[in-house]
Parts: sequence; structure tokens; C-alpha cells
Amino acid sequence: MVHTKFCDVFGVDHPIVQGGMQWVGRAELVSAVANAGGLGFLTALTQPTPEALADEIARCRELTDRPFGVNLTILPAINPPPYAEYRDVVIDAGVPVVETAGANPAEHLPAFRAAGVKVLHKCTSVRHAVKAQELGVDGVSIDGFECAGHPGEDDIGGLVLIPATADRVSVPIVASGGFADARGLVAALALGADGINMGTRFLATREAPVHDNVKRRLVDATELDTELIFRPLRNTARVASNAVSKEVVRILDEGGEFADVRELVAGVRGREVLRTGDLDDGIWTAGTVQGLIHDVPTVAELIERIVTEADALVRDRLTPALPCPQLR
Repeated sequence: MVHTKFCDVFGVDHPIVQGGMQWVGRAELVSAVANAGGLGFLTALTQPTPEALADEIARCRELTDRPFGVNLTILPAINPPPYAEYRDVVIDAGVPVVETAGANPAEHLPAFRAAGVKVLHKCTSVRHAVKAQELGVDGVSIDGFECAGHPGEDDIGGLVLIPATADRVSVPIVASGGFADARGLVAALALGADGINMGTRFLATREAPVHDNVKRRLVDATELDTELIFRPLRNTARVASNAVSKEVVRILDEGGEFADVRELVAGVRGREVLRTGDLDDGIWTAGTVQGLIHDVPTVAELIERIVTEADALVRDRLTPALPCPQLR
């Protein structure tokens, strides 16, 4: 089985991560990833209060005795959530790993470090990964342009972004954006990463707490079925292509401002898509990797398939390609 320094640092069997997914990173999915040997993250802000996060951590512990983490995404807001209180819940609950994303996590690192919590910081550029390492994080997750959600504004795909990051960073690197199978894992390792992060692929699993219509759409969709919204606002997000996302693109391309699309992109509408399965009710995130999703397995089946096929891929396809028997 594939084992990397990411596994050693973060205490898991397989270098496969289910990162923070708003409305989706709940106990049933996260525990399934943990039980299968990967690293899953509850999404802190999916929970309405810090107290609710503490309850969700407890619920996850009832479903697994393996390590899991919590994602804390820090975003600018007029009335920001009580990030410090969510942070303290993570520490008080003894959660071993946190995934930080969004803004610079420097404010929270001393508390995490003092409590022995490992920090994996999500980045969309080499410069941000270098800065995160300088701040003292234990690993970085680097998002290529293919990813769902916010890919940054540099538009650099993983084929370049991953090795460029590996050239500058020595902490474990998790490659994110476009990963769904063993081919992606082997490619990420060859490019210098120590593991892969999957979001959209985990959305299409039986344990994902979303409506079956969403999962079926991911199976039926191709790599062309996403939209990049908020491009004119320099806050690009990749989402599933539907009537709402196409309307948002049209309005902004024609000179509209955020106020003109605020109601269309409201988070509560996206949450309802995942709950009810009405795929045109709001914005919901999906990456180009949906073109590689062809079934809805259990999490355990998916992770076992990836690690087993990765071994076979190296043994049966790559090793025979070496120039002489002595190197095989």
C-alpha cells in the first residue's frame, strides 16, 4: 500500500484526504473516511454554533475511533463567526488535526501549536504555501485551477502548481483539484505531493449526506459541466453548471455587481440543493473532476480501490517501463 510522510505526520494509513466541504463535512462522511484509513474533516462552519460543533465532534467519535480533523475556513465578513470559539472547541475536544483555509491562519496557530494540534493549511498558490510553511504549519494542501470552490485568481493547473510548490516547500503537500482515482494519486506523488485531497469525488459516495439527485448528476456530468462565477469580482468560484450559475455569470459579465446576484448565490439556497435534490435551486460546488466520476461507491470501496489500483499501476505500468531489469 502507498505510504508517505503525510501518513506519518498526520497519523493515517493512506495519503487520502476529504477536506472541508460546507454543508457536507458531517460525522457520517468523516467517520467513514477515517474508518477506511484516510483523513476526513468535519466542517466547523457547517455547524451553526461552536456548541453544535462540539456535539458533531462527539457524534463522529461515536462512529469511529480513528483520527479525524476539523476544517476552519476563515473568511472576511461584516459580522464574522466567532472563529476563536470554534478554534477552542477543536482544542478542548482533543481533535488532533485542523485544516485551515481562507485567510492567513497566523492568529490561531499559537493556540493550536500549544495544544499539539497538527495544522494543514489550504492554499491556491506557491507563495501562500511558502508563507504557510514559514508560519509553522505541519502541511499544506495546494489547490489547482481544476478544483471545486475557490481556486484563487492565478489560474494555474495542478500539473504545474504541484511541482512548483514541491520545489519550495518541505512540509507534506496534499494535492487538491482534479483527483478521483488511482491515476491521480500516482500522478500527484510523481509531481512531488505526499497525498491527495478529494471533495467532489467524496460527494459522490453513499455516505455523503446529500440528496441522491446530486450524486447522480455528478455521475452523469462531464468535465465541461462547471461554471466559474465571480470572475469579474476577482473572487472566482467553480460551481456546478445549472440555471442559477449560468444566470450569475451572465449578470456579472454584463457589468452587474455582487448586489445584483446576492440572492441567487445565497448559501441557504445551495444548502437546499443538497438537501432536496432540486439541482437548479441554487449554487453548489463541483470540480472538473466530475468527468472522472462514474459510480457512487461506499467510502471504504472508493479508498480501497484507489490504493489497490495505485499499487497495480506502479507495478504493472510504470515498473515495466524502466530501462533495464536491474532498476525494476
